[in-house]
Amino acid sequence: MACHACRNGAAFEVPITMAFQPIVDVATRTVFAQEALVRGADGAGAEAVLAQVSDTNRYGFDQLCRTTAIEQAAALDLTADGASLSINFLPNAVYEPRACIRLTLDAAMRTGLPTRSIIFEFTESEAIDTDHLLNILRSYRAMGFRTAIDDFGAGYAGLGLLTRFQPDIVKLDMNLVRGIDTDPVRRIIVRNTLATLTELGIQPVCEGIETPGEYVALRDLGVTLMQGYLFARPTVGRLAEVVWPEEAAIQVDGMRAAG
Repeated sequence: MACHACRNGAAFEVPITMAFQPIVDVATRTVFAQEALVRGADGAGAEAVLAQVSDTNRYGFDQLCRTTAIEQAAALDLTADGASLSINFLPNAVYEPRACIRLTLDAAMRTGLPTRSIIFEFTESEAIDTDHLLNILRSYRAMGFRTAIDDFGAGYAGLGLLTRFQPDIVKLDMNLVRGIDTDPVRRIIVRNTLATLTELGIQPVCEGIETPGEYVALRDLGVTLMQGYLFARPTVGRLAEVVWPEEAAIQVDGMRAAG
């Protein structure tokens, strides 16, 4: 049975849909995962939707995002080529992990989406109780789900969390990536962060990549999982076609030499 807080939370009444943005593996030129990003059904962006979230409807919003992401991913046959579905969740909307996961499991079973393909991604931008978060992450791992930290390096959890739990994936914040090809300080920070994650057995993802120069710099640092407008923008109602920089006739090696 669901916990008292889950049963008595208000529903989220704003109609939503999902945009999907790929996380690509540049080494194999495949899509590693598709991240589901909330959008208003009327075309409103994520910020406008999130502005409607309150303490009373937070649980309802989180659950609606999960089920909508799963239903639309299944309709698009998102996992057909081996890609996973990355779902953002709000730790403060999860009261008891095994109770709050039921609608997610029901949606996956109803649509035929394999639960082993689901990655639960949370952002560091929200202040959270670390013990509560660890309970969620450990519970999800025990249930066979993968977990990811989003916006790593820009929020509350950071390296302190990694001393107590090592998620499957860490996504480096775009502010660490932006302009890395011309900023030696960013390269040093990212290089050492990547080394730490690799030693801990965590897969790094660099997000927010917008320029060929950023791509080249990260590729040269050994990054293989990337996400950003350079490859594909979030799309609603379909899966975006990935643009591979070399195939787009971007002279990345020439740019590196010129830089």
